[in-house]
Amino acid sequence: MKSLVEALTQTFGPSGYEGAIRERVQQEIAPFVDDMRIDALGNLIARKGRAQNGGQRIVVAAHLDEIGLIATHIEERGFVRFTSIGGVMVHTLIGGRVRFVNGIAGVIHMDQDEPRDSFPKLEKLFIDVGATSAADCPVRVGDMAAFERPFLDLGRRWVAKSMDDRIGVAVMIETLRTLQETPNEVYFVFTVQEEVGTRGAAPAAFGLEPQVALAVDVTRTGDVPGGKMAVALGKGPAIKILDSGMIADPKVVEWMGGVAERLGIPYQREVLVGGTTDARAMQLVRAGVPAGCLSIPCRYIHSPSEMVDVEDVQHSVRLLHALLSQPLPFS
Repeated sequence: MKSLVEALTQTFGPSGYEGAIRERVQQEIAPFVDDMRIDALGNLIARKGRAQNGGQRIVVAAHLDEIGLIATHIEERGFVRFTSIGGVMVHTLIGGRVRFVNGIAGVIHMDQDEPRDSFPKLEKLFIDVGATSAADCPVRVGDMAAFERPFLDLGRRWVAKSMDDRIGVAVMIETLRTLQETPNEVYFVFTVQEEVGTRGAAPAAFGLEPQVALAVDVTRTGDVPGGKMAVALGKGPAIKILDSGMIADPKVVEWMGGVAERLGIPYQREVLVGGTTDARAMQLVRAGVPAGCLSIPCRYIHSPSEMVDVEDVQHSVRLLHALLSQPLPFS
């Protein structure tokens, strides 16, 4: 999966500007789906199979978008002021590089008179694109930027910007490649605008009326100095119990854990104190949907260098494939 993950993470796609990454995913999945379409908001919806022999309508969602920045003001000397798109953390920005939707690159720094012993507020940062004045600045107010950081292979660990949630997208693509048959009617939904409030998943699920919904997304880990969370790299995918936006349906949690145990797939139980996923939005549509989340452990989430474990990713593919290959044990 390495080449796929590298290609996905290096593709531009902050919230609202998912066109390039959506097109890449379309190319990857076209040979493996029965049909696909793009809805009004920009979600890519692909179907595999028709419900038969006790099968159900299942929606599996991973989001295409990544966090980013948007230009708010161009100063007289050509420096670009900006604000965040999604959960950008100031302490990860200074000295970092970005690339705008028009291809222009720049470096982030902070006002020279700011104290160096504390993190500045976002409005004290600027992007230097090499301009000498507002007139020759190639960036306009409203232009979006994504982080610029190369993919890094550390052997068992991979590092890149936008692992959140391109690694979930990769897991869904790999599952589609190996899912020859299913008794279920499975909709693989690659959603937009998750990072700004799980906006894409809600209308997609509303239209599809799933009987069960699963998000595939990253989750934080506690296996670093000062960590407190009971999730670690290398111990398998995590099955979400609760996050700050949703409580997973107990039937879904039991189903996921039971399949993993039966097949000998290592897994972890996840309680995420801060953050949520597309599962929250899908759970609340229409009269409610039993929902859960297959979480991929990831260090340094919402930074330009997010880290995953290769075996966790492979086990995630194996578990998702198994979940979708058989009729659900509940209705």
